[in-house]
Amino acid sequence: MEKRIELEKRGRKAEDITELTLDDCRATCIEGLTTEFKNLESLSLINSGLTTLKGFPALPNLLKLELSDNRISSGLEHLKGCPKLSHLNLSGNKLEEIETLEPLKHLQNLQNLDVFNCKVTTVEEYRTKVFNLLPQLKYLDGYDRDDEEYEEEGADEDEEEDDDEEAEDVEDEEEVEDEDDEVGLEYLTKDGIEQDSEGEEFEVNPEAEDEEDESEEEEEPRGVKRKYEDDEENV
Repeated sequence: MEKRIELEKRGRKAEDITELTLDDCRATCIEGLTTEFKNLESLSLINSGLTTLKGFPALPNLLKLELSDNRISSGLEHLKGCPKLSHLNLSGNKLEEIETLEPLKHLQNLQNLDVFNCKVTTVEEYRTKVFNLLPQLKYLDGYDRDDEEYEEEGADEDEEEDDDEEAEDVEDEEEVEDEDDEVGLEYLTKDGIEQDSEGEEFEVNPEAEDEEDESEEEEEPRGVKRKYEDDEENV
């Protein structure tokens, strides 16, 4: 883990880092992570093989800590140096008893706790007991006391933005259709011929020419009949 942290720090000061991801670094205890990371706000140690939190440094600005899929069974008191911690994920660890969560009551800003897939969730009336033990807690395993699902901040705003974008798309389509209708009104028709705004003529009613051809065909028989009548009078 220590080497991994050194790579994360390379070219940067520890105090400038606000987010650190050390997933899968494979270490049984905390190594290399020190109080130098005093401005760290988000730390992820998922599936790192941790069995203890002994040596966890005081991180006064840490807000979110991901410790899922490790082998931690106790020792949560080592997080007391993170007073601003609001999100803690301990899912997939070896926590078995409600009492192991008691040290978290000193984290007054802790609002979201996840211990899903830990044996402690099989304890009778587990949810009620945890909420009573940690009164500051708002969400446990993604749900509040009333079983209302947790929603990240800004989720509603994103949905509203999506709805607004869809409405704008519909308006744009309607405007395009209106423009097409207006273009059709820019032309005047006379004897099957239309002229655009530049005076160019083009045929838009091919049936008009067909009608003229039909009228010519009808007139020709009348001319033949008339000639036949004139020949009879001369006789």
